[in-house]
Amino acid sequence: MNAFLGLDIGTTTLSAVAWEAGSGAVLLTRTREHGATRHPAPGRAELDLPRVNVLAIECLAEAKTALSAQGIGVEAIGVTGQQHGVALLDAAGMPLAPAITWQDRRVEERVPGSDDTYLERFITAAGGDAAFAPMGCAPAAGYMGPTLYGLRERGQLPAEATACFIPDALVAHLTGGPPCTDPTDAGSSALYDVLAGRWAWEIIARLDLPASLFPAVRPTGSLATGLAPAQARQIGLAAGTPVAVALGDNQASFLGSVAEPARSVLVNIGTGGQLSAQIDAFVRVPGFDTRAYLPGPDGAPRYLLVGAGYPGGSAYAHLAGLFRRIGQEVFGLAAEEPLYETMNRLAAAAPPGCDGLRCEPTFTGTRDDPQRRASFTGLSPDNLTPGHLARALLEGLARGYGDLYAAMQPMSGPRQTLIGSGNGLRRNPLLAALLREALGLPLRMTAHEEEAALGAALTAALAVGALERGDIVGALRYRELCPDV
Repeated sequence: MNAFLGLDIGTTTLSAVAWEAGSGAVLLTRTREHGATRHPAPGRAELDLPRVNVLAIECLAEAKTALSAQGIGVEAIGVTGQQHGVALLDAAGMPLAPAITWQDRRVEERVPGSDDTYLERFITAAGGDAAFAPMGCAPAAGYMGPTLYGLRERGQLPAEATACFIPDALVAHLTGGPPCTDPTDAGSSALYDVLAGRWAWEIIARLDLPASLFPAVRPTGSLATGLAPAQARQIGLAAGTPVAVALGDNQASFLGSVAEPARSVLVNIGTGGQLSAQIDAFVRVPGFDTRAYLPGPDGAPRYLLVGAGYPGGSAYAHLAGLFRRIGQEVFGLAAEEPLYETMNRLAAAAPPGCDGLRCEPTFTGTRDDPQRRASFTGLSPDNLTPGHLARALLEGLARGYGDLYAAMQPMSGPRQTLIGSGNGLRRNPLLAALLREALGLPLRMTAHEEEAALGAALTAALAVGALERGDIVGALRYRELCPDV
């Protein structure tokens, strides 16, 4: 019996899943904090790629050892990870600098001597907002395209670099080859024509970015190449073990979560949050991304309509930070333990509607309005309590996702089930219940905690022909979904 390994590079964690095609069973899950995300200055968010490479090898080696103890081999490896952002590699596939992640805001800074931001200059040089319609997304801070433009304008773009995405950089390290990408990742750049299925070369030329920056795009669910000998020895696998082209974490999470795409809508809440539904035709909806997805069994294109960039667990973390500072600065208490369980308990005890307290939890803005900020309104002596504040924030999150679902329906159509995934949701039963109420749908939680890593493992099975596209839904039907919250 052989397994397929899937690896997910998250914002804070690195996760591995082993999946077996015959039974559809998840054989093991490994998750660890990677400690590789850095914030070297306000508005900067970077990832230490060499550290991620080392930890990824260790994670794969641990999974391989655990499987071998059960007499199970490894047939192929799939990789996913945080979308947007950019990694710059040299000709040998080695990192030239820390990767810039989706959380980075440097392109929102003003160009010296101008009132324009680098992002505004990028949009103007590309041809205005209309130029991005075929790309399925409006450019934003943290995206590869604007980030490359900003680096070039600052004189910080290394010569002879190849740009790729963070999961692509790991695949390049595992295989020892040049980076390649796929449409699910390339479409998060704001420089990939999702409709035509190619880089938007005419816009890239307008931006005066070298064509050599951009990696080859290969089909989602295809083979990159095999493990390089040195990396194979470190993991304990044979050189040449197949490695699939990486895919975006949103698409991987959808693949590893949703058994009936035509009937379901997925809400994923981790550090950030997304609401996603599969659609069969390319459309543009204000406030949503239209992202490339795996083709259907007949080879026809499929897309995900995604409400992205809305707050997730990070908003709750900001409130937890306030409570922690009150304890430290007012009472001199050291709060070492996470406060979330206490906050959840206090929020559950507060009344629905929070006695008139209302929260808009957009502490760091949204994709459409980066300058938008959070607010608490309707404060009174009766509702100025930790429990009311926590519940009002959770109600605000649920209300926001309900608004996204309502805006999505004219194009996606109504769905029958809400699928929930992500630790920000799984570990907060009250938020799960509020989301079910806000969307008016029965909620099912995924049975496994690392949905994106599972999606990467399924992609590896596709790449070597152990799973056909038409069998993906069948494979996911083996997965048990938890009862309604």
